[in-house]
Amino acid sequence: MTVKCRLCGRPAFIKLHYPRTYLCREHFIEYFERKVRRTIERYKLLKPDERVLAVVSGGKDSAVTAYVLKKLGYDIECLHINLGIGEYSEKSEEYARKQCEAFEVPLHVVRVKELLGKGIGEVRTRRPVCSYCGLTKRYIFNKFAYDNGFDAVATGHNLDDEASFIFASLMNWNTDYLAKQGPVTPSQFNGKLVKKVKPLYELTEREIVAYALAEGIKYLMDECPHAVGATTLKYKNILNAMEEERPGTKVNFVKGYLRNRDLFRARLDERELRECKVCGMPSNGEVCSFCRFWGLEKPLEFRVREG
Repeated sequence: MTVKCRLCGRPAFIKLHYPRTYLCREHFIEYFERKVRRTIERYKLLKPDERVLAVVSGGKDSAVTAYVLKKLGYDIECLHINLGIGEYSEKSEEYARKQCEAFEVPLHVVRVKELLGKGIGEVRTRRPVCSYCGLTKRYIFNKFAYDNGFDAVATGHNLDDEASFIFASLMNWNTDYLAKQGPVTPSQFNGKLVKKVKPLYELTEREIVAYALAEGIKYLMDECPHAVGATTLKYKNILNAMEEERPGTKVNFVKGYLRNRDLFRARLDERELRECKVCGMPSNGEVCSFCRFWGLEKPLEFRVREG
């Protein structure tokens, strides 16, 4: 027997687990975009006239973020950071270029190896690769956005990501993270820390895959070779098992965290930010973590030349 859409009676495209219902392709697209719009409005992520820099990796989450924001009428451009991880990074950049061409959105590319002399995974350090990769990406997209006058940076973090980050932080009592995270991080330090937003905050990975399929968005399916065995993936698997047994576990967990986030702010290390003496960007110390890690002696500039 053919399963039908709850709203129109056409053949179902997807079964949603929470809320439990079946939707056809057209009504699923409406549902998905309504949730993105509602997330933007509920958490005051973006204003209609703001310039948005969407960070695209070539994967599904960032591609869907860029596509939906463009479809909803926001003024967006995209940034791809080529991490210099061999064939994986070349394929990622190729997908990002094809996505932005299909979306008719301008794309800027920053290549870590050309910029800093080494790619991610090539630095001799005791620091875990994923740790300094995250540090590098966050610095580059924030500095690029600041140098080029963007009002906000949009990333593709989804409900599964947020639930696993919160779970990991609770397991390790990372109270600084628990005090500061959420769907929006406001601009700080005279705009040098650009506002960060997560439009897919309340959408699951499964829903994002289905939306990409429904809209014909092609994306890279390969996992980063450095992500194999990452602890965050183990936490995701635990949460997936809980969600399977009790649909709605993840969204209720994340919303519960947001309601109680203030409990962690009393323990927040509120060290006053200062300007890094190398790059001039916000820092907790004399030299920011990025400049210190990469041994920089002068600031990086990311201004895009007009014309």
